[in-house]
Amino acid sequence: MTTPPIREVKSSLSLAAWLCLGLALAPGASLAAPMQTAQASRMTHLADHVITAGLGTDAMDVQFVAPGIVHVHFKQDGAPALVLDPARKPTTFTQVRDEQLADGASLTTAAGSVRWDPQHQQLQITDARNHPLLRIDADALRQGKLHVQHAADDALYGIGGYNATEDAAAGMLRTGKQVVDAGEQGHAGAPFVWSTAGYGVLLASDGATFALQPATITASSPRNDTDVYILLGTPAQIFDSLSQLSGSSPLFPKWAMGFTNSQWGIDEKELLQIVDTYRAKHIPIDNFTIDFDWKAWGEDNYGEFRWNPAKFPDGPGGALKKQMAARGITLTGIMKPRIHVDTVEGRYATAHDFWVPGEKVSDDYFSHKPVKNIDFDLPAARSWFGNLAIKYGYDQGIAGWWNDEADTTGSDTEFMNMQRALYDSQRAVSNQRVWSINRNFWLGSQRYAYGLWSGDIATGFASMASQRARMLSAINVGAMQWGMDGGGFNHGAPIPENYARWIQFGAFTPIFRVHGDFGQKRQPWVYGPTAEKAATDAIRLRYTLIPYIYAYAHRLHVGGVGLVRPLLFDWPHDTNVRNDVDSWLFGDWLLVSPVVAQGQTAKDVYLPTGRWTDWFSGKAYDGGQTVHLAIDSKHWSDIPLFIRDGAIIPTQPVEDYVGQHPLTQLDVEMFPAAQRSRFDYYDDDGTTYDYEHGQDYRQTLAMQRSGSTVQLDIGEAAGRFKPALRFYLLKIHGGAAVRVSGKLKAFASLDALKQADGEGWASGHDRYGDVTWVRVAASRAAALTLDMKS
Repeated sequence: MTTPPIREVKSSLSLAAWLCLGLALAPGASLAAPMQTAQASRMTHLADHVITAGLGTDAMDVQFVAPGIVHVHFKQDGAPALVLDPARKPTTFTQVRDEQLADGASLTTAAGSVRWDPQHQQLQITDARNHPLLRIDADALRQGKLHVQHAADDALYGIGGYNATEDAAAGMLRTGKQVVDAGEQGHAGAPFVWSTAGYGVLLASDGATFALQPATITASSPRNDTDVYILLGTPAQIFDSLSQLSGSSPLFPKWAMGFTNSQWGIDEKELLQIVDTYRAKHIPIDNFTIDFDWKAWGEDNYGEFRWNPAKFPDGPGGALKKQMAARGITLTGIMKPRIHVDTVEGRYATAHDFWVPGEKVSDDYFSHKPVKNIDFDLPAARSWFGNLAIKYGYDQGIAGWWNDEADTTGSDTEFMNMQRALYDSQRAVSNQRVWSINRNFWLGSQRYAYGLWSGDIATGFASMASQRARMLSAINVGAMQWGMDGGGFNHGAPIPENYARWIQFGAFTPIFRVHGDFGQKRQPWVYGPTAEKAATDAIRLRYTLIPYIYAYAHRLHVGGVGLVRPLLFDWPHDTNVRNDVDSWLFGDWLLVSPVVAQGQTAKDVYLPTGRWTDWFSGKAYDGGQTVHLAIDSKHWSDIPLFIRDGAIIPTQPVEDYVGQHPLTQLDVEMFPAAQRSRFDYYDDDGTTYDYEHGQDYRQTLAMQRSGSTVQLDIGEAAGRFKPALRFYLLKIHGGAAVRVSGKLKAFASLDALKQADGEGWASGHDRYGDVTWVRVAASRAAALTLDMKS
């Protein structure tokens, strides 16, 4: 069989080279002796791009299932683990160069190679440059364990995050014994460890125990087989591969890019008053999430699923939904995993054995009536629960799901399958997108429109500061849709400064919401005029960036990396960012480092290699250094926010809610660099799953500076969705053009350009210095050359 040509990579190292490597990987360790198994069969078979190695009475199969994914499988044991997407079709990647060797066999792709060494009973894995990465002990596989050797100085990430009260001082780095589970109260877990050295190790298992040492990774799981995937490449490539294996994140509705106010202790009258105050003050908001109050909790006849008619008389029947829709508000509501036992629904659950096995009846803390938890691992229970939620909640105006407290049963998949019940049931009856937030995460949950929030966190600056490590650690195991109770949930109300700074922090997280304990209010005007202004400015800035944010929602769907990521994703070899939780990337082009200390008057921020521009002041900094910033400790008006050189950032006018007005012109901030940069603009209807069938809009914007010339390239528009967009207003910073190629008309000023209806360009000055504005028609390709003033 002839395979398509690929980049030539030497398939294996000599034994001598690997022996030398062993000294670097594990000083003082003996390579050969522990790994030789004289009794094991040394038979090696190579066919159809699969290495099959005999290991005693069993066999190990090794193959590439994608350019950067090596699958190592020993023995089959039941159904695949839920960390793997059950809808993923088995594939055999054919762009592989096979080689039968005198001492084994090798497989090579453009991303790396794997060689089976039967003499030492090990797999040897190298990257695309033939640099040794890992050695996997086959004898350990036969014993139901994973034993991997790696370079001693590799930084390791993944495994899990932190719960709401756990000390997060360790940051993102992982070492020592790690029990892998979904955990409770905001924890995120995955049997997955990865390194910026260029690899990830995914153990396909439901639960596991890892031991991470300076030169070894060992793991064991409850399963009898050992099913391992090795992911090769950059951090972004590793998470793309992880998404291919575990499943992609469906797009959230576009309103979810905006601001959410959650509240416990509310009725219909207060809800309308709060929403109308947001609108009167023009503080943007898209979603109001209601706690226990929306339900007839504790009442018979499906009280866990239906509106409370006393508190929300217009809830049943959908009248309240219409009132909120007229104000541009989407309503979402809390869901609990437990059912009252002595009810119609409780007796049905008993008759069908839907309860968590072995769980005793308990008194519910809110209704003070006996309850038990539903076992969502049962398909029939999921279908029953989900259909009731649709009938009494979704059909009556609850458009999204806040799933709470399904993290107490000891099952890693309880929360995953609770949301799976709601996702599958909603998709069965509606084309409207599913949204949810949940209180823990197990890899694979993202398949079900799954967001994670960090649990019942305390108010205060220390709690707020610790959310940074919680967020970035969760993202490092694939929980890309992360949020928190802005302002803190318990221990009372935050002081005004804390609230303002918390809103600024939340504006640069994937899911932007506030929430508090029973009776607590988290609206900006509650905290006084200074906090209200600072919070409002942050919310409005978030809404300015909605086109930018939504493009990364799509990027997550297709590529596995979302809006927020640690700096180490883009600077994997910079030791200064190895455990930096003080700053993160917000998309490709913005670095944010929120203020998280009370009364702070100055802050040091490390900027990685490159050139950076302060979003607010326009001051430019060279990267590779720590910069010292003055902080406004009186009015809390500043957010340390930096623009990366090469940035392409689409923006829009601030709206009271997402989609309030048709977007006919997209303003694009552009900071050309010597290296070509691009931004893939994305849009669709924002509400349905039609994007899965080609109903979307995609267009690439690219640019590059060479001396005093800037080249702009706009690609052909793709997709069948037709947005209202007519023009791009490109704001090219760093020079005032004296000529723009083509037939664009020159205007004397930006005002003159805006008053004209059509394409054109003008030069001028803004807070970043000299700038050239170019307005071009959207939906068609263009190539423009700008000659700047020397």
